[in-house]
Order: sequence, then structure tokens, then C-alpha cells
Amino acid sequence: MRALLLEEYKKLRLVDFPKPSPGKEEVLVRIKACGVCGSDIHGYDGSSGRRIPPIIMGHEASGVVESVGEGVDRFSEGDRVVFDSTIWCGKCEYCLSKLRNLCVNRRVIGVSCKEYRQHGAFAEYLVVPERIVYRLPSAVSFEQAALIEAVSVAWHAVSRVNSVLGKHVAVFGVGIIGLLVVQVLRLCGCSRILAIDIDDARLLLAKKFGATDCLNTKTDIKRFFGSLSNKFDISFDVVGKGDVTNLAISAVKKGGSVVLIGNLQAESVFPLQHVVTNEITIYGSCASSGEYPEIIDAFATGKIDVDPLISACAPLEEGPVWFERLYNREPGLLKVILRP
Repeated sequence: MRALLLEEYKKLRLVDFPKPSPGKEEVLVRIKACGVCGSDIHGYDGSSGRRIPPIIMGHEASGVVESVGEGVDRFSEGDRVVFDSTIWCGKCEYCLSKLRNLCVNRRVIGVSCKEYRQHGAFAEYLVVPERIVYRLPSAVSFEQAALIEAVSVAWHAVSRVNSVLGKHVAVFGVGIIGLLVVQVLRLCGCSRILAIDIDDARLLLAKKFGATDCLNTKTDIKRFFGSLSNKFDISFDVVGKGDVTNLAISAVKKGGSVVLIGNLQAESVFPLQHVVTNEITIYGSCASSGEYPEIIDAFATGKIDVDPLISACAPLEEGPVWFERLYNREPGLLKVILRP
């Protein structure tokens, strides 16, 4: 089969790779669409440490069942499907508590690190466990379905707080995930959603997706949050850098909540005294945990719109060119989808 292999950092090459076969309780999927995630770009240059070459990257994918292994009873050849990016074991204490994203034996498709190597979906075929596969309705295209994984990250993050209904919420960073957080917050009934970014084009998209206010951080953001009238119930840090995290914390009122999604920095200075004395609740949010069925329904019923996020769809062989364009932060580029 053809696959896009990261041979070394910043070097992708289309190669012939052995076609996998499904084992017990596994499904062989013929990949139809696979999105390029921001984490793939960080893997491309080695900055994340989570894509050690050689590795076939790609985890935001959809396709058609090619064949099934022994014991598979929910799917058959020809079924349109999408699958989770997280491979969970189903046996550890976290899986049994339905906290699959915290699985002790967790692997992520398209990731190679010190602990494991799990080839991904920038290839014609991929074998995945049946337990992480979901049926895709005909109303959802393969290209749209390639963003279900990204939506699941946003959906899970919003679900980390008890309720956002009627709340005032600030979203720091409106890249792909941040824009999807805005959409999910709108669906959940927020009364005010402030989108914050340095890119006016993305802020315009945030407005389209449901943000009631937008703020470009080229203005005096600290002064904006200086008055009590601009204190929020909840904030989401979708960037993950120390200065942004601290702004997200300063944005909430006493007793407020902060959800941390982004993690560009492994460590940062933390305003401990401010958090303690104001009883601010901090939530970490990692991947997703079983939200796919309701998200797929939201796609099928038009409650989630991802089409404005898709900048380009291209054949797999053009992958190296598109990776370089994304790596160079070409203006206007959001989600690129490769078609094996």
C-alpha cells in the first residue's frame, strides 16, 4: 500500500508499505480522508517528541471497512466508518470507569514515542480495534468525518465543567480546536462567548460559529480584564503557553473555572496564590472519552459545521507540500485533508 512516511524530521516521503491484515476483533479500514492535525506539524519538526521517525502519522480519519478479523460482529465489508484516535485497552480501572482517555495502556494512532510506535492513517489502509470504530451516516462526508476527532476534543473539554448554560465564557486561542470549542459552547447555551486570538480572520470565523464578542490580543488585554464587568464564569486555554494560561486564569471571577486544553509548553509559572485565594477550579482536558456517538449525530443533523474549517483536500502524494505550507504558517490555512 502507499503511505506517507516521516523518514526523518521535516522529511516526508510516499513509500510502499506492507498492507496490514486485521487480527482478532480488529477492522481493516480503507482510508478515504485524513486531516493534518497541529500535533502532526509539531511532530513533523520533532518539537513534540511524540513522532519519532520512522512513523506514518495521521489520526483524524474516516474510511470504508475493507475486511474484518475474527470476532468482529458490528461491522462488515463496505461499511462507512470513523474511528477514535485513542486505542484504549478496555480492561484497566480507567476504561472500566469509562475514562478511556486515561487508559493505563493508552496508545494514540499515528504516534511514536519512547513507549510505543503506532502507525497512522496517512496511508491507504489501517487496522484498528473494533471497539474504537463507529458507523458513519451517509449524511456525513468522509472529509467532514475527518474532523470528528477534533470536535471530540472540543466536546470533551466543554463537558469537563458541570454546565455552561447561561454562563459568560472566554476562549483563548481560536485555531481549529478553539473554533470548535466556540461551536460547542453555542450549542450548550452560553449567553456570552468571548473569542481571543491574534488573527483577525480566525476571529471572524469565531463570530460566524457563535462568539458574541471577539478580542485581538494586540489591544491591551490586561486592561480589558481589569474591571469586574469583564470577569468570566469560565475560560478555556486552547493555547497552552504560560502567559496565555495566566491570562485565562485572570479572566475568571472568584469561584470561576478554567479548562486547560492546549499544552504547547510542558511547564509554566503558575499563579498559585491567586488560584487558591479566589477558589478557582482548574480542569485539565485530554483527548475525548466516548463522546463520538453524540458528535456523529450532531454532524448528521447539521448542529456542527466544519466545512468553513476545511482549507484544502489533496491527494496523499501532495502531503509533503501541504505539510511544508502548514509548517510555514501560510496565512488563511486551517484544516488540510489528505485523500489516500
